[in-house]
Amino acid sequence: MKILSPENKNNQIENKKKYLIPENEISESFSRSSGKGGQNVNKVSTKVELRWNVEKSTAFFEEEKEKIKNFLKNRLTKEGDLIITCQKERSQLQNRKIARERLNELVARALEPKEERIPTRPTFASKERQLEEKRRTSQKKKQRSNKFDESFFI
Repeated sequence: MKILSPENKNNQIENKKKYLIPENEISESFSRSSGKGGQNVNKVSTKVELRWNVEKSTAFFEEEKEKIKNFLKNRLTKEGDLIITCQKERSQLQNRKIARERLNELVARALEPKEERIPTRPTFASKERQLEEKRRTSQKKKQRSNKFDESFFI
């Protein structure tokens, strides 16, 4: 488990802010949400739907857009829109804030550099186990053969 110090938390917040998507590129629509809220559910449009078109975005370079599209390919529409909905809270403002945070988190995760795997060599013990297993298999197959020993019949 990785424990975050106050310095690491600040770095994480800065990284998230680094990928903020401009307000003018996001379209929002509101509708009535299901779930908690009592009579409020029937009166107020608290559900938020954010739409952001990756291809038309001016905030990212082409290679960054490609990374985002590859990472989010199952969540994009045919037009290249990423749709995020939130109806968790009773307040429209809170749902809006949560949806925007989710959008920024998704984009930040898409643009995170992938750590390359460092190939390791097999240990001596694992090589020995593999060879021993090969010997056992070989013996097993030799015992299955239909060769008869002629001295047996004499």
